[in-house]
Amino acid sequence: MAKVLDGIRVLEMGTFITGPAAGMLLADLGAEVIKIERPGTGDPFREYKGELYSPHFQSYNRNKQSVALDTAKPEDRAILHTMTKNADAFIQNFRPGVAERLGAGEAELRGLNERLVYCAISGFGSSGPDRDKPAYDTVAQAVSGYLRLLVRPESPRVVGPAIADVVTGFYAAFGVLAALLERGRTGQGRRVDVSMLEAMCHFNIDAFTHFYSAGEVMTPYSRPSVSQSYVFACADGKWVALHMSSPQKFWSGLANALGRPDLFADPRFSSREARIEHQADLIDLMAPIFRTRPIAEWCVRLAAEDVPHAPAYDANEALETPQAKHLQLLIDAERSSGEPFRTVRNPLSFDGERNTTVTPPPTLDEHGAAIRARYG
Repeated sequence: MAKVLDGIRVLEMGTFITGPAAGMLLADLGAEVIKIERPGTGDPFREYKGELYSPHFQSYNRNKQSVALDTAKPEDRAILHTMTKNADAFIQNFRPGVAERLGAGEAELRGLNERLVYCAISGFGSSGPDRDKPAYDTVAQAVSGYLRLLVRPESPRVVGPAIADVVTGFYAAFGVLAALLERGRTGQGRRVDVSMLEAMCHFNIDAFTHFYSAGEVMTPYSRPSVSQSYVFACADGKWVALHMSSPQKFWSGLANALGRPDLFADPRFSSREARIEHQADLIDLMAPIFRTRPIAEWCVRLAAEDVPHAPAYDANEALETPQAKHLQLLIDAERSSGEPFRTVRNPLSFDGERNTTVTPPPTLDEHGAAIRARYG
């Protein structure tokens, strides 16, 4: 695949997810990303069962180089500053004020390189009453109103992956790309700020729009009700998901697949508005029917009627389907130790070409000697 960011050099002082995710997205597109880590321990996300190469770390740090620098030491800070003079972007996700203490603040680095795009990721923003509060994924989901859309009110419990962390990383990479595009016109870099609070509020824009335009406070069941989304357990314990939306042909097809062609003659289910109002009743009616057949049989019946559906796969299944294999979603590489590394490729294609090569996440300071020789 074309390396559309070939020639762009990014320095990342990122830990956990937000900063590393932003760096990885740019690295996937061909940027040279140098990850600057703490000597000895590196990114705290590395630690796993006494080792420094956790699955969490592997998820967000492929296609990067690693150098361990203690910028409290003058010689290491000098290397960072020399690297900055030759960099296009710098990404950090420390609490406000920390980067400055490490010799990596915006004023110091952009004073060395006016073309530098400096990206600062924070929990709550660089100013304001909550500026110094600690923020992790669940905190950001909660304060942005998003968590209330995921958790069942009947039994509150945090569910799902680190959405706020990853979403913030995406927004940060988006901001860096926009600033680099502008720099191509002006020759000047600039500062890009994004907080987890701001990113998740924007990501949650549908809920806010509903409230401010219609006075509706959405619940975990609001969107599934309007979109007529369902998940049912089948006879073999597998789940099938349906997204019916509003076209009548899908509902007629579903009735035929269920062997109940008269199902939607029931006034409770005969119109879109009625189905939204009585979704719980519809679930109670269909759930026992789906439990009568295994998922493979249901998929054949639903496909024959062109009903929008899919098995709800686990991670050990999703990349093994014929379509996922056709798209070459799962790619392989080999670590410097000779151990295999498997991951999901970047989803973008350019001119019809997919990028099916990847460099495994680096071990701590894996490229330190080369980088010190280059910049020391």
